Amino acid sequence: MPKLYLKEYAHALAGREVFIACREGILRDNFQEIIDDIKFLTRYGARTTLLHNMPNRFANQKLIRQLESRLPETIIVRINPEVDFYDAVLGHKESMYKVIFLERRFLIDREGHKINAVTTGRVRETLEDVGDLIANVNFKGAMACICQKIEAGHCDRVHILPAGKNTIKHELFTVEGTGTLIANNFEESFHRLETDDQVDIVFRILAMYRRGGYLKPRSKAYIKDNRQRFFVTAIDGIFVGCVEQKIIDARTVELGALAISTRFRNQRVGVYTVRSFMDLMVAQGYTRFISLTNNPRLQALYDQLGFVQESLPEYHRRQVKSLTCACFTRRWNRTV
Repeated sequence: MPKLYLKEYAHALAGREVFIACREGILRDNFQEIIDDIKFLTRYGARTTLLHNMPNRFANQKLIRQLESRLPETIIVRINPEVDFYDAVLGHKESMYKVIFLERRFLIDREGHKINAVTTGRVRETLEDVGDLIANVNFKGAMACICQKIEAGHCDRVHILPAGKNTIKHELFTVEGTGTLIANNFEESFHRLETDDQVDIVFRILAMYRRGGYLKPRSKAYIKDNRQRFFVTAIDGIFVGCVEQKIIDARTVELGALAISTRFRNQRVGVYTVRSFMDLMVAQGYTRFISLTNNPRLQALYDQLGFVQESLPEYHRRQVKSLTCACFTRRWNRTV
């Protein structure tokens, strides 16, 4: 069960408009779950609008009345079933902060893996690859409309989520997310770990990597006691990566516990995290960086950033503590 970080993430929604778009069949199949999620958003200060295309015939009157009575704080918009649903949703208002499309499934790539977060440029590059694999075949055309809306500056965030229990709640209030986020203006920040709540989030990110066999266990107590050595990367206020500062000698620092949440893989978060960490350490006088890892993703990242896989004698004592890991080193220069 994903852990909710309500205090940390709710501030981004307070007072903002969130548009939830759901086609008739999906709304019918997930009626109670969708209502529960929308009520949850309103409790945390979001202004919600639900857009659906349920025909206004006699058989649907009961459901339509239930929507209005059970979501009194939500604007209910019925879209004519005869028009293109996605065009109508994206054209509902000129400016829209966050649009959530509830679908049968999230977006997947050519290999069938979930696309967690992506820019419109990346969407356009891979539109042919993902289009045929989307459950709703009409969504391929909708992707072009989504890109246009975002690139015109008329929408900040579009989420494509698999409808179901807690799907919106888990997308917006957990580290892992539940679907696909499309945006261009991700706000990145890098800073030292501060509060106990942040310790909890970092512990969860590291736990994901530990289960993959790529990190030695670090207890929550260890992270808390050594928080001055941990640094975090956040995107839109959501913690997505971390790194631990481990001093080797007067000129050398190790990048320990480097981990990036799967939610923002392939978005250059690893590059941003390593570069930000190195800039900070250089300002403190360090000129050499090492890292020991058996994670192929991190090894590829280090190769991209000019690290060299080598075993230097001055780091022998450190390396014998991680004999199964390759050692990567980097001497500082401003071209990194």
